[in-house]
Amino acid sequence: MRQPVYFVSHGGGPWPWMPTAKTNYAALSAALQGIPAALPQAPRAILMISAHWITRGQVKVSGHPQPGMVYDYHGFPADTYDIHYTAPGSPRLAARVQALLDAKSIPVVEDTRRGYDHGAFVPAFVMYPKAQVPMVQLSIEAGFDPAWHHALGAALQPLRDENILIIGSGLSYHNLRMFGPAGRAPSAQFDAWLQETLVGTAADERQRRLKYWEDAPASRVAHPMEDHLVPLFIAAGAAGGDTATCFHHETEGSGGLTISSFKFG
Repeated sequence: MRQPVYFVSHGGGPWPWMPTAKTNYAALSAALQGIPAALPQAPRAILMISAHWITRGQVKVSGHPQPGMVYDYHGFPADTYDIHYTAPGSPRLAARVQALLDAKSIPVVEDTRRGYDHGAFVPAFVMYPKAQVPMVQLSIEAGFDPAWHHALGAALQPLRDENILIIGSGLSYHNLRMFGPAGRAPSAQFDAWLQETLVGTAADERQRRLKYWEDAPASRVAHPMEDHLVPLFIAAGAAGGDTATCFHHETEGSGGLTISSFKFG
């Protein structure tokens, strides 16, 4: 009953609470809504690795039993700053994550104050709108090293056999200055490389290609800063030797972007 691992392109801002934006995100919404039914069993908890929590020199794991909210977006309607996603935390899972990372000498500390940022609560809400599944967040490290984050993900693999759903939440294309038609060509070029790398190669070659992701076509146009790609490195590490499938793909996102999300296992 091993749980799969996901990398999801979580979209822009608090889109599920904005009627017009929700229409534009219909493909992503349907893909996220389909995840619970695709799992082997209802997960005991979610470990969410969000691109929006970046720490330096170590990673942090959220340990609050009832996390609050982090409204880490700007310029959206006033009511989107009153959103409350009420899923409980899981100090038990936070302690387990710490133990697994400690065993591999990966620096980690517990953060008992951190709330849910939109990279976490947006996909979680679409998947589980009743907020019934506990969730713990794990940060990414500011050096963004692919091999380091892949090893971190590998250390988390045992969680999959403990009925924990691991989700890396970022974006397959994240260049805020080249959205819409300007991003059409680079997003398609980088996405084609992602498809070949994740779906079309064995795990060892997948790891090598992700390590050298900057060699991909349009890599630094697609990700001027790779924070939204780093959760994929962790997800790939947690996937081990499992194959990947693309479960969400669109070519007209945000006015012309190619955007994808992937499932391992």
